[in-house]
Order: sequence, then C-alpha cells, then structure tokens
Amino acid sequence: GFKENKNNKLNYPDKIQKNNLFYNPAEKLQLNTVLKSMSHTSFSDLQKRLKANKLPLGVTSLLYGAPGTGKTETVYQIAKKYNRPIFKVEIAETKSMWFGESQKLVKKIFTDYYEFKKDEKVCPILLFNEADAIIGKRKNAGSTSVADTENAIQNILLEELENFNGILFATSNLVNNLDPAFERRFLFKIKFDTPSPENAAKIWHHKLAFLNEKECLELASQFEFSGGEMENIARKCVMYKILHEKNPNFEEVHSLCINEKWDTDRNRVKIGF
Repeated sequence: GFKENKNNKLNYPDKIQKNNLFYNPAEKLQLNTVLKSMSHTSFSDLQKRLKANKLPLGVTSLLYGAPGTGKTETVYQIAKKYNRPIFKVEIAETKSMWFGESQKLVKKIFTDYYEFKKDEKVCPILLFNEADAIIGKRKNAGSTSVADTENAIQNILLEELENFNGILFATSNLVNNLDPAFERRFLFKIKFDTPSPENAAKIWHHKLAFLNEKECLELASQFEFSGGEMENIARKCVMYKILHEKNPNFEEVHSLCINEKWDTDRNRVKIGF
C-alpha cells in the first residue's frame, strides 16, 4: 500500500533546532563513548560485534541529575547530529489510571518502536523522558493498587530492556532512587551536574554576548544556576531589549539572577509551616 514517508509520532532531525551545549569535563568524557556509537556505521558495526559475542544488541543510556542540566536537550542534539528520528515518550502520560491499561501502553511503546525501526532508514532513538516514575525503587507489593501498577510496569520494562534492540535514552532527576534492577540494564549512566564555574561562564557568554568576560565570571561564581535557569535569564534579557530597545546593563542582569532563585539569601522565602 501507499506509505506516508514521515511518521507523525517521530521527531525528525530536520525539525530539531541546533543548540550549542556546554558540558562539564566528567559529562563530556562519559558522553564521548555514547557518541562514538551513534553514527550509522559505528552503530551497525557495534551491533554485528555484540551479536557475534552473544550480547544484547541495544545501546541503553540513563542521563540523570538536577532539572535544567540539559539531559533531554542532549538527546535531541545527538539525534540532530547523527540524523536519527526520536520517538519520545512522556512517562507521566503513560501511567494510565486504569490498572492493566498502563502495562498495555508500555508494551505498545516497544512494539511501536520496533515497527518504526523497521520502516526508517536509520535506527530511531527511543526517549523515555522524565522516567523517574518507573525506574525508581520498587514499592511493597500489595501496599496500594498504584504500587502494584508501578511494579507491573517495571517488570515489563525490565523484560523489554533485557532484550532491547535499538537505541534508548531515559532521562531522570533521580539521583539516589534508582532501582538496582535497572542499574544493570542501562549500559551507560551519565550524571549531569550544574555547570562548573568555568563552564557556567562560557554558557553566560554564549547566551548573553553583550556581557564581557569578567561579568560572565562574576555571574558564574555568584549563582549556581543550571543551564535551564540561565536560559530563563537570557529570555528575560531578550524581552528587555525588545521593550527598551537596548540590552540590560550588568546590574540589571544581576538583579534578574537574584530574583530567579527562590532561595537566594537576599530573598529567602520560607515555604512550609
């Protein structure tokens, strides 16, 4: 039959905006191995060799760490660079309220993925975004029906990962709450930290080109921001420029930074009782 050549469930690389990401040395080092396996030829070659050694054929990576540190964006940039479509699954949406339904949904994610893999010229990336809800420590069975559903989802996922054939990335903010059963099933586990001061200064300079190096260093050493928080400041500076027809000065940028965090000492807001 007639086949539509673009699949609306996939994000294609030509639709992904190129974005410059700055990594801390430890992240860069770990990402390098993953990146080396991502080109079309490397991946095919790798799979042949894994098969010859009777090893699982999938490349599975967990990117974890604080929110806003560029985990999801990293997967998008990998897809862009190596020309691979992404099948992105928002885990929160998959945890259906109906017991039994969510297991079917998780199964279907993998069946769909393998279908797409068959149809696409290059192997797509399966992205489990914000996977905290399903790779966390297992709940006591029978404690609640939600716990039972989550355990059932985890069982399916563990089974699927065991024999996975493709490229899978999961992102998670969990640092200490990963279930040990999953640890072994992710080939790569890469921790994303907030940028080091040197790195943060580079990001400030990249995002706010109107500041000089000294000013960027000052922001970097004063504020422990994630890339996502710096992005917010950059957006406010663009708005400022549109409204005032000039860039904000350093003091104005500095005060935007102070107001970005709930817990800077100047305006520490105690939330709680």
